[in-house]
Amino acid sequence: MSEPLPDRLAVIREPFGTTPEGGRVDRYVLTNRRGMRVAIVTHGARIQAIEVPDKNGHTADVVLGFDRLDDYLDAGNSYFGATIGPFANRIAGAAFELGGRSYRLSANENGNTLHGGERGFDRQVWAAVPIDENDTVGVELTHLSPDGDMGFPGNLAVTLRYTLDNANNLRLHYSAVADADTVINLTNHAFFNLAGAGNGTIREQLAMIHGEHVTAVDGALIPTGELTPVAGGAMDFTRPKPFGRDIADDALSAIGGYDHNWVLAGAGDLNRLAVRAVDPASGRALEMYSTEPGVQVYTGNDFDGSLIGKNGAAYDCHGAFTLEAQHFPDTPHQPAFPGTTLASGEKYTQTTVYRFTPG
Repeated sequence: MSEPLPDRLAVIREPFGTTPEGGRVDRYVLTNRRGMRVAIVTHGARIQAIEVPDKNGHTADVVLGFDRLDDYLDAGNSYFGATIGPFANRIAGAAFELGGRSYRLSANENGNTLHGGERGFDRQVWAAVPIDENDTVGVELTHLSPDGDMGFPGNLAVTLRYTLDNANNLRLHYSAVADADTVINLTNHAFFNLAGAGNGTIREQLAMIHGEHVTAVDGALIPTGELTPVAGGAMDFTRPKPFGRDIADDALSAIGGYDHNWVLAGAGDLNRLAVRAVDPASGRALEMYSTEPGVQVYTGNDFDGSLIGKNGAAYDCHGAFTLEAQHFPDTPHQPAFPGTTLASGEKYTQTTVYRFTPG
């Protein structure tokens, strides 16, 4: 990030490039007095960087991403740090029914819809204004998804507020309203490596997930509707364990690691810890709190060292993990899952907090 930056709560706007269509893209850098810095880019309303100190006060960027807008414009890189919508994760068959009508969606993964379709929210330039309040700084981003975009019904107005405080809490508060019944499921797709982005793998980093079930899936990662207990198996993170301990388990061999949705205990309670991850070497820890019922954890199974990110770092297999707080995949086809229907004129809200320690 640009130097020098304030050692207090502050928000600074910087240019980050221009899209091929001529759209201006900005980066907002948030700082606090504990040395934490967060960079938010208006293309994809994405987290581009998070710098936090370790136990010795040494600062590193713990989020994978890119230095240039052009790299994010590559469709294969568009999810890095991005806001995902209008529907995170997968919808089987790229279609759903609502109110007696059928809707065909953008099919962008094996005939299914992944993360909203070919040009989801991760591919849009969001409008933005800075936030500078007494005890937080941040940026408010807005996007209007027109009726029929990627096949989803209704004009959907979405607002996302990123705010940072002096306790190293990065809060993501989403809200939305539509003028027709629709479905919605928003999340953030940051890739974390608590040792520092591009600094080896996350296999020795510890995770604890407060969830005793995962949503069972078929070979295309579409839920079957069943909830599978995690106790004693590769999915069991009810006590802290390294990501790599069971990552070669037969149950994960088809996809090379974790890419699963955990059913969170105490869903909806923002004060209840959902996930905690720790890098023993640096002492950095990340806690997640959320109002959402699930979290998708993905461990960078498809990285192979060929992708070059910020500062020329290569991203290796299992070089990061995601904590995508969300409703369950394919909910429009699973009536037993917590619902994702947003009625016309009603308000959708979701809040997720990422808390970093020490620092």
